[in-house]
Amino acid sequence: MRYRGGGHKHHYRIVDFKRNKKDIPAVVKTIEYDPNRTAFIALVAYADGEKRYIIAPQGIQVGATIVSGDNVAPEAGNALLLKNMPLGTVIHNIELQPGKGGALVRSAGTYAQLSAKEEKYVVVKMPSGELRKILGTCIATVGIVSNSDHGLQSVGKAGRNRWKGIRPRTRGVAMNPVDHPMGGGEGKSSGGHPRSRTGKYAKGEKTRSLTKPSNRLIIQRRDGKKLN
Repeated sequence: MRYRGGGHKHHYRIVDFKRNKKDIPAVVKTIEYDPNRTAFIALVAYADGEKRYIIAPQGIQVGATIVSGDNVAPEAGNALLLKNMPLGTVIHNIELQPGKGGALVRSAGTYAQLSAKEEKYVVVKMPSGELRKILGTCIATVGIVSNSDHGLQSVGKAGRNRWKGIRPRTRGVAMNPVDHPMGGGEGKSSGGHPRSRTGKYAKGEKTRSLTKPSNRLIIQRRDGKKLN
């Protein structure tokens, strides 16, 4: 991919997004930095001797006990079925398909909120403000994702981005017309409508498919417009 390369080597930590060891309590052993994500991760040791990494919720301490199951207490770090959570519960690491593992709300400081229950679905308010139906048989973890100050950090110098594998990005308007739709012109003339190298408009164009099957599950978009 463009503008990527170099960077420090990463060791990938296998994180348990499924939380499928049910009704076996686990003790938090460490809370660690993970170079592969914005949130912290926690190493938990289960009562049967197995250890796994999970996304660390905000406020969890070393020595705390967590558990996952269909109907466990809705406390920070516990994972349970959405349909068994009380309304207003703050959640993260939410499944979209039962048993597939958490796919939504995994970044640092993010959280969603359970706002309603409708037959086999529950209505969840996403971090973007979108209201969306999710199957009640999906699992989610209670609490807010850790490292909520992640967005406040200043990178400080160009070299730190190079450690992350991010190379300098050349602006489209600085290129020639053969290289970019916004290139060319005499002197410092602007590049016309902001768009990508392939001609896709960068501002305002709708990119979501009108026939996407999950459209029927979205009650209200993040811009406040109702779909159903």
